[in-house]
Amino acid sequence: MTETETIAYDVVVLGAGPVGENVADRTRAAGLSTAIVESELVGGECSYWACMPSKALLRPVIARADARRLPGLGQAVRGPLDAPAVLARRDEYTSHWHDDGQVRWLDGIGADLHRGHGRLAGPRTVTVDGPDGTRRTLTARHAVAVCTGTGARLPDLPGLDAVKPWTSREATSAEQVPGRLIIVGGGVVATEMATAYQALGSQVTVLVRGKGLLPRMEPFAGELVADALAEAGADLRTGTTVESVARENGTVVAVTGNGDRVEADEILFATGRAPRTDDIGLETVGLEPGSWLPVDDSLRVQGSTWLYACGDVNHRALLTHQGKYQARIAGDTIGARAAGVPLLEADPWGAHAATADHHAVPQVVFTDPEAAAVGLSLAEAEQAGHRVRAVDVDLSSVAGAGLYGDGYRGRARMVVDLDAEILRGVTFVGPGVGELLHSASVAVAGQVPISRLWHAVPSYPTISEVWLRLLEAYRG
Repeated sequence: MTETETIAYDVVVLGAGPVGENVADRTRAAGLSTAIVESELVGGECSYWACMPSKALLRPVIARADARRLPGLGQAVRGPLDAPAVLARRDEYTSHWHDDGQVRWLDGIGADLHRGHGRLAGPRTVTVDGPDGTRRTLTARHAVAVCTGTGARLPDLPGLDAVKPWTSREATSAEQVPGRLIIVGGGVVATEMATAYQALGSQVTVLVRGKGLLPRMEPFAGELVADALAEAGADLRTGTTVESVARENGTVVAVTGNGDRVEADEILFATGRAPRTDDIGLETVGLEPGSWLPVDDSLRVQGSTWLYACGDVNHRALLTHQGKYQARIAGDTIGARAAGVPLLEADPWGAHAATADHHAVPQVVFTDPEAAAVGLSLAEAEQAGHRVRAVDVDLSSVAGAGLYGDGYRGRARMVVDLDAEILRGVTFVGPGVGELLHSASVAVAGQVPISRLWHAVPSYPTISEVWLRLLEAYRG
């Protein structure tokens, strides 16, 4: 490795995914010189192997499902999806795995991009091993922000390496649709990819260790999604473990805990995420390589005055939009501290505290039906010690849902804090409900009193009228 120059910046960011980009954007807006280091593609996991390609795969699936619910249109879309066309559109949304546009954006905000593998080399110091065999040293006057995200966590199974299993990366970037696909897991990646590939022509088998799907949401969310997957033709097996895998004459064979042999062309493991912190020099600053990085609400790593961690690596909320939110908080905080401006730490909803991570995290699962939730589930609210009441409404009772499509099935729940008379959480499950979620996020994050929500009148006839039904059910 050839040593080159040492360059001083105000801020150095490790990782140029959406989170790192947002830190850089805010620190540049504060007038701080900023370097951003990336070993792969600028734009990160979300742009090329997660959010964007997965939703590009799912959008035609959902559009066809919605069309099939409408008389006069349903017969026109009875045929199969054009899988090559769907994959081609997915490729457009990943910019064919080229990052030129994202690099231009970085140039536009005035951040310096250093390509290569970045590692901490002591306090406020990062070395970058470039693809040309050179090593640069970057120093940070004010802060280093770790935004390296997570990678797929694979189980320790006999025969796994030889099988060459899919992770979320392979599932979202596949060049063709396998005839048969095993999916191991029951969370967001598992359910979304099961929805996509079953509709694209795969025979999907989902093997779930637990009792059901989407275990982090209200139980009815996983139940409705499971029912829809089964109706679409997927083979869903709960309470099932995978004990070994092998590839025999090109066919993947998974042996379950009860001795069943499940065969497929490919197998996708959607069994969790691990932080990408194993080779970024954490040991040089007294931290454990491969560990999550706990932070305070300003996103500063606990015990440090200069090291920040945003996005998945801090394990607060493993969602792109939440990581970007954290990045905005961190960038503004770094700017304020650099300028000697007092922080608004006394205000939990102020500019320098990522309070929503605790109370108002929104998430949409783009299955059919969609599942959308923000805040606490009923069980979580009770475990947190709140005195709460769950209010449920059948979404099909709303005129807008019936107009959306015949045979509409869905459910809504709001979790009401009976002492404060505010919402602790809201969940919607049903076709098209993802676009309802931001109204719930505003209500939960804003701690809008139930009495004031009564005056937020939903337009008729929209699915949003479920808000009125929920409030009527609460008032009795």
